[in-house]
Amino acid sequence: MPLSNRVYCLLVAATCLALLSYGYYLEYAQGLRPCPMCIFQRLCYMGIGAIAIVGMLVGPNRIGGIICCDLILVFAGSGAGIAARQTWLQHLPPELVPECGPDLSFMLDMYPLLETIEKALLGTGDCAEVFWRFLTLSIAEWSLVCFFGLIITAAWQLFSNIRNVA
Repeated sequence: MPLSNRVYCLLVAATCLALLSYGYYLEYAQGLRPCPMCIFQRLCYMGIGAIAIVGMLVGPNRIGGIICCDLILVFAGSGAGIAARQTWLQHLPPELVPECGPDLSFMLDMYPLLETIEKALLGTGDCAEVFWRFLTLSIAEWSLVCFFGLIITAAWQLFSNIRNVA
């Protein structure tokens, strides 16, 4: 049974809020510093959450629901790509891991924005280190699972909206 667009957006916003809250808990209470790729994944969660909050407040009709789902798919797909790249870096043999690089704030100060984004998305040795695991998965792997969950639910809601428009 399909959810209303408002309820779907509420659930997505709550999910993003919970994921971001836990990420900030790990950073500030547990002392885990996020690498540049982690920060970009957070930005994707923030984008998804913002879209969901707007959708929840507006209560989009079917066409608005299609637009919300499309935007969520774009951000979730981008986040999944970043998380997949970071997961790949974490599984490289030690001799193939790139050197550790500067943090994101330094890169933003030293390089133009597009070059900073490119360098951050390529990843460094910082992005390949695993400091935390839960049920054998790293933060990047859990993030990849969560992005796939968001992709699947957004696609389901999108097809529900498309089916009801026709």
